[in-house]
Amino acid sequence: MLAVQHAASAPDPLSVPSNAPEHCPGTESELAGKADACAGCANQEICASGVTRGPDPALPLVRERMSTVKRKILVLSGKGGVGKSTFTAQLGWAFAADEDTQTGIMDVDICGPSIPTILGLATEQVHSSSSGWSPVYVQDNLGVMSVGFMLPSSKDAVMWRGPKKNGLISQFLKDVDWGALDYLIVDTPPGTSDEHLSIVTYLRDSGIDGAVVITTPQEVALQDVRREIDFCRKVGIKVLGLVENMSGFVCPKCKGESQIFKPSTGGGRRLAQDMNVSFLGSVPLDPRIGKSADYGVSFLDEYPDSPATTAYLEIIDKIKQQLDVL
Repeated sequence: MLAVQHAASAPDPLSVPSNAPEHCPGTESELAGKADACAGCANQEICASGVTRGPDPALPLVRERMSTVKRKILVLSGKGGVGKSTFTAQLGWAFAADEDTQTGIMDVDICGPSIPTILGLATEQVHSSSSGWSPVYVQDNLGVMSVGFMLPSSKDAVMWRGPKKNGLISQFLKDVDWGALDYLIVDTPPGTSDEHLSIVTYLRDSGIDGAVVITTPQEVALQDVRREIDFCRKVGIKVLGLVENMSGFVCPKCKGESQIFKPSTGGGRRLAQDMNVSFLGSVPLDPRIGKSADYGVSFLDEYPDSPATTAYLEIIDKIKQQLDVL
């Protein structure tokens, strides 16, 4: 009987723990901890107790804090090392180039927080005030929050289980004094795990305007991106488009371009067509992008003549256009 009831209504993917067994009914289900699929699950006892079915008390606080944020954008990648955090930083700098635009970057890559280094803030710390935690500011209209600001040393490993990660994400959303923002850009870790489910759950009522998905041309990266797009569709996030990073190498001297990661299955453009999402553009691999990230400076400002800068700006214009029509 339990199996029949479970099959009749699929669980909300946001209520399914990342370490759940196959066919988990979800923490909000009346069958939580009681279905056949729950046998042997580490969460069975707490799910069966009904504790997980109550509303999260943080949700109304998040909703209140996010009420002054106009646009919320996730930057996602199925695979690590594809340039997601670097793109997040360039997007933030591009938005903040307009002095009248207030921009925030929230780094929820808890175990690999690279945003502070990329933005030149590696030695900064978070301060608190009567209105909450204060973001660390790159410039007057570009604020940042990351667990990297809270570590005693950049060498310290963050070894946290899901609940502690989720708690920090909740604090970033409800306890940080973001103020009135035009854009809040959320840099996420690779994959589709605790951090992703948490950010989607906490922003469900406030609304996520869309996600930008980052890939590189080779099939091993595209496989994971397909799963990332599927995740977005299952949790109801609009995919603003796909960006292909490292699509070719640009020689700083002769400006010639050659392929490094050959798109054996058509690359990002073909994937976008197959998955029916917008292809925002390709960013060639310029070694000065990595140099800018290491030194914490804006690549767009330092190398305005690079083909990669042109590509970044065209992609960012397309993102703005998509957001304007929402």
